[in-house]
Amino acid sequence: MTILAFDFTSEHGSLAIRRHGETLIEQGLHSPGGFSHLVFPAIDELLRQTGIRLGEIDCFASASGPGAFTGVRVGLSAVKGLAEALSKKAIGVSNLRAVASFGNLPSRAVVLDARRGDVFTAVYDASLNPIIPEAVGKLDAFLRNLPGRPDQFLTPGVDWLRAALETTPLAYIPVIEVSRGLASAVAQCAERDLHRDVTGNPAALDANYVRRSDAELFWKDV
Repeated sequence: MTILAFDFTSEHGSLAIRRHGETLIEQGLHSPGGFSHLVFPAIDELLRQTGIRLGEIDCFASASGPGAFTGVRVGLSAVKGLAEALSKKAIGVSNLRAVASFGNLPSRAVVLDARRGDVFTAVYDASLNPIIPEAVGKLDAFLRNLPGRPDQFLTPGVDWLRAALETTPLAYIPVIEVSRGLASAVAQCAERDLHRDVTGNPAALDANYVRRSDAELFWKDV
């Protein structure tokens, strides 16, 4: 199984190729102006470096959000177009789940900056199944409503989260810094899904926007 994965959901994008359970290559792309003009040249370069032909790719995968609206759409459109043109599989992977894949303990709380004082949050188990569903809201509300204490927190850039946890009972829980580019993690999650017989139907691809209404339902007592 060979997977080509993208993450264009922030200005720190990346691409990766994973084959037979191993990431062969990952390439970071920093582009504050967007990625639409860089996608296919970057794919060509990745294929050239690995000696893999585009037709050898079994599945195309992309980070599906939450993240920058345009970047999410660029990644999903590229994956869907390539998969449909080549009659291959296509999978979208939540950014929160991809971040959780960097963890190494049973209970993994993921926290991502959602801007304007909000955060995207979720808690996953070691199999990357959600223990607490994805939500968006205030960090203190998430921490206050945790039904149990996670084994670790995961986030890109740890200083702000460590500072926020300092005055809480969760201050002793390790905070793990993860890569801002998630392509290799997206590929790993897509591989898991394929082993679970996810169809990989390109028509089923959709952006993962964690809407406030979802959070308000979850944090109903806040």
